Amino acid sequence: MRAFCLAAVLAAPLWSGLPAWWTALPKVPILASRFRQESDSAVFGKLAREGDLLLARGGKLRVAYDSGLKVTSDGHYLVQYDPDTRTAQRIELASAVRNFPLLGLLLEPARIGQLYRAEAAGEAVTLTPKQAGVPALKVWGRKGLLRALEWTDPTGAKQRLELLDARTPASAPAGAFRPDVPADARWATRNG
Repeated sequence: MRAFCLAAVLAAPLWSGLPAWWTALPKVPILASRFRQESDSAVFGKLAREGDLLLARGGKLRVAYDSGLKVTSDGHYLVQYDPDTRTAQRIELASAVRNFPLLGLLLEPARIGQLYRAEAAGEAVTLTPKQAGVPALKVWGRKGLLRALEWTDPTGAKQRLELLDARTPASAPAGAFRPDVPADARWATRNG
């Protein structure tokens, strides 16, 4: 019992300076929001896209861009479908998370402590990576919900993802995490 109390006292300074929304974030079972994604790069200039986002525990994800592009994860596979080219791609979720660590953080907020050192920056939290290949992040939130993320990607482009109306619905619509790919779509991967 004394060891537990001592561990709690020693760990308290790690969380004490962080905003309340941050400590509540890993407990959110499902998150839905409209989003705006902005990119500013030397090559492509400023780009912005909007869409709808739905995240749930167990690696479940649905991103539907207003342009029609859809990304879905059932917790095992990540499927991307582009209606403009009528092509789809399917990869194992574990592989996608290895290649895009930020995806893993959105899908499993509890992993944040394994990959990052968190420091309060006012109402924001700065995430400094503990290992190479993971981008540094600055995140904002409110009432236990994520509101915005900023980072610089490997190409040097500045990225911002803003959740415009984050909320926690009681449940996800039936079939929300099943890929919606037409039968005549071309698959860019063999396991599609």
